[in-house]
Amino acid sequence: MFESAELGHLVDDATFAKEERKLRADLLGAQLELLERANLSVLVLVNGVDGAGKGETIHTFNEWLDPRHVRTRAFDEPSEDERLRPPMWRFWQALPPKGKIGIFFGSWYTAPIWKGVRGERTDGELMLDIERIREHERLLAHEGVLLVKLWFHLSKRAQRKRLQTLEKSKLTRWRVTKADWKNHRRYDAFARIDELVLRETSTGEAPWVVIDGSDANYRSLTAGRTLLAAMRDRLDAPATPVKKVAAKSTPRSASLGGVDTSAILRELPFEARLSKAKYDTKIVRLQERLARLSRSAKLRRRGVAIVFEGMDAAGKGGAIRRVTGALDARQYNVIPIAAPTDEERAQPYLWRFWRHVPRRGQFVLYDRSWYGRVLVERVEGFSPEAAWTRAYHEITEFEEQLSEHGVVVVKFWLAITKDEQMRRFKERESTPYKQFKITKEDWRNRRKWDDYVVAASDMIDRTSTSIAPWTIVEANDKHLARVQVIETICERLAEAR
Repeated sequence: MFESAELGHLVDDATFAKEERKLRADLLGAQLELLERANLSVLVLVNGVDGAGKGETIHTFNEWLDPRHVRTRAFDEPSEDERLRPPMWRFWQALPPKGKIGIFFGSWYTAPIWKGVRGERTDGELMLDIERIREHERLLAHEGVLLVKLWFHLSKRAQRKRLQTLEKSKLTRWRVTKADWKNHRRYDAFARIDELVLRETSTGEAPWVVIDGSDANYRSLTAGRTLLAAMRDRLDAPATPVKKVAAKSTPRSASLGGVDTSAILRELPFEARLSKAKYDTKIVRLQERLARLSRSAKLRRRGVAIVFEGMDAAGKGGAIRRVTGALDARQYNVIPIAAPTDEERAQPYLWRFWRHVPRRGQFVLYDRSWYGRVLVERVEGFSPEAAWTRAYHEITEFEEQLSEHGVVVVKFWLAITKDEQMRRFKERESTPYKQFKITKEDWRNRRKWDDYVVAASDMIDRTSTSIAPWTIVEANDKHLARVQVIETICERLAEAR
């Protein structure tokens, strides 16, 4: 895979000077067009062998491009704060918004490669890491991120010569460390893992470009031309018409695949009730149990993500307040989810949820969540069918990453009847201090009740997994619902190892 990058490509200084002027102008033109359109972002991954010119190439990019619209981030060992969250969290934080260019020095490839070289991953385990990377890059590509993946290569002999040359000069010897020579002695092990990873992750959405790093002029021109070609290919492509609802798409009131899942919610009995007296006793006991669990040593090694979904006026806010009433205020965050802001629209849809994932020892409660993609965006036609059908897998993959890092994911659908919703709407309208809770949007959503029932039923059916199951709460009786919510959280925390 690296043969063409070991041919010793050379570009003389006169040719470089001539080509550089035009390339820089073209890159700046493409960058300006990207900024003006702001309909995609560009993410450049810079990886490769030690001494192949990765750092020099990043300096060149920042010199050739307008640095005001370039975000460069170097990833070394995770910080303490980063270790408290899933591994992909720090990369999500650094994604460039639409209209901007991001450059990652090191990336989500670094850790799997190192673990493979050190023998901490079998080839089978490494393939699982690779599959996760492919899924991640596929999601980014679908969400408007142009991935440009550059691998800078040197042969074993060229790498040794490069390190020796740097060491001979007083001006550059500081750049060569004991770790560089140690890595050089493991060159063959790196080459085997590098080849496997690059071969398996060079995809149509995100291909690798391997660049000979032995000559600075050739390296810089090739990297710049690769970036320019990728940007021009995307910018010059015919615009795809944006339709709110695609023609002949799945009817919003029809279940996916023709399988009717709506009985999941339509056939709930809504018969159980809990008296006020019993509720007052049970809720206090449950809050005490939750408080003790939240302070246990086991929970210091885990985060907790609690998702609340349901029809308008289903009691999500009241349930959340009963949960937080049992927790230390320093221990939790409540994240209310509304329509995305301009900042959030400029990023992949999961970005605004990744930024709030709980660290170890923390609870995060989501008042609505990432499931908006398969609920409101589906029903209202804000996302094309291909996007929201794809999201079922993207969401379960996201939750799997949380779980693997020790986050307990608890998901509630608070179900109420249409009659009960009407009663609560009217109560809100007639109660001055509750009137802020009822909006025109609530009444409009009510007219699409059946569509939301179908969408929610499909969602529950397709995303209730062993690691993140849905709990359907019959919420016509608020007392019973609040008790069931806290009971379920306690049970999930007690089961966590």
